Amino acid sequence: MATTSWTDDVFETLRTRGSRSGSARSAIVELLGRQDCCLTALQIFDGLRAEGKAVGIASVYRVLESLVELRVVQQVAVGDGQIRFEPAHRSGEHHHHVVCDGCGKVESFEDPNLEQALHQVEARIGYRVAAHEVVLHGACAACAD
Repeated sequence: MATTSWTDDVFETLRTRGSRSGSARSAIVELLGRQDCCLTALQIFDGLRAEGKAVGIASVYRVLESLVELRVVQQVAVGDGQIRFEPAHRSGEHHHHVVCDGCGKVESFEDPNLEQALHQVEARIGYRVAAHEVVLHGACAACAD
């Protein structure tokens, strides 16, 4: 069975829901599909400009809002007062974030042992947890020196 990329899945979702496939929307979906971690709307805007794409900041916010409503993009709050955006987790994919309090760098990480521990907490407290997000704060290697 062939697997599709997140980007292909989003374009298919947009097509089946009758959404227009404007150049701003396509550029944002493609940029997000290439990212390893979450980005602010301004970082997305700057990334598009660096690629020579003429997309306004208002369009970036509008497109992100619509992609969040479609549940193909998720908002991530890492405690820096800014909302970040990343592709919504596909089934079987999940990661968390670590934030450097010195320089503000945000990176994603996966840890199967952490996931197992969280499932044990879920069972112990008697909740069926629908979603969770772990954000760790500290100092990256450059800032820790």
